[in-house]
Amino acid sequence: MSVYDLMVKRRSVRVFKEQKIPEHILEKLMDAAHNFPSGGNFQPLSIIIVQEGEGREELGRSFGSQPWVKNAPLSLIFCVDFYRIKKWATLSDTNFQGENGLPFFLIAYADLMCAAENVVILSESFGLGSVYIGGIQRFIDRIREYFLIPKLVLPMMLLCIGYPEIVPKSPPKLNRNVIIHKEKYKMLNDDEIQKAYEAIYGEFHEDPEKYFLEAYIEDIESSYFTRDHWLQLAPEIDRWLQLAKKLGIKNHAQFLFKLRYPMEELDSTYKKQIQAFRNAGFNIFGKEK
Repeated sequence: MSVYDLMVKRRSVRVFKEQKIPEHILEKLMDAAHNFPSGGNFQPLSIIIVQEGEGREELGRSFGSQPWVKNAPLSLIFCVDFYRIKKWATLSDTNFQGENGLPFFLIAYADLMCAAENVVILSESFGLGSVYIGGIQRFIDRIREYFLIPKLVLPMMLLCIGYPEIVPKSPPKLNRNVIIHKEKYKMLNDDEIQKAYEAIYGEFHEDPEKYFLEAYIEDIESSYFTRDHWLQLAPEIDRWLQLAKKLGIKNHAQFLFKLRYPMEELDSTYKKQIQAFRNAGFNIFGKEK
């Protein structure tokens, strides 16, 4: 399969076979991660490899509602690492203050995701599947404590990898013309924006059950195979439909921002994340008053 095919056909995999990844493949994955593009070649990255039972159990406890985290034979914790850079600067009789400003962090996070995507694409070439777990950012303090992560190191992305039991169908995407702009940004009008999102799922009120099936195809297909029975299809759809009706939800945007990711709850999550950053020695949001 060509690199192009690997990239456009790649899907998030949440159900893995109980099959260990050979050491020689793991080494190549780490080679791909190690050779990531890095701004200024600072390489502000550390990766924690989790394969053994105890570490997998801890990840499973942290992400209890996502059993694929525990079941994955390989998990990689991608960390923004300013500890190593700052220590090197100190030993070299100079100063590094990247933890106190947003620019260095943004570059480091971009570097981190480049490294992670290198691993994702190479994994596909070996017949492996993977899924990103961005929710690790909700458990920064817990992950740092268990995995002995020092200050100035932030676990920012978890990547679970294994041989897929099933590869789900592609979830609906926005039309490419909506997100690609030639030379300059093209401002869509209200009608164009509305139609762009309706084209993905259709009208919410016409067939809510069909909407859920299309919107959450990856999770739903995973439910048929997961050994933990994380999601029972019919009861889950029925529960969402009842909540949607109770809240008067009439479209996809309302479902996302009123029910699945309620904006009023995000404020407390943001505050916890900012505090977790500060606990790790990062003051990119300003020092605590």
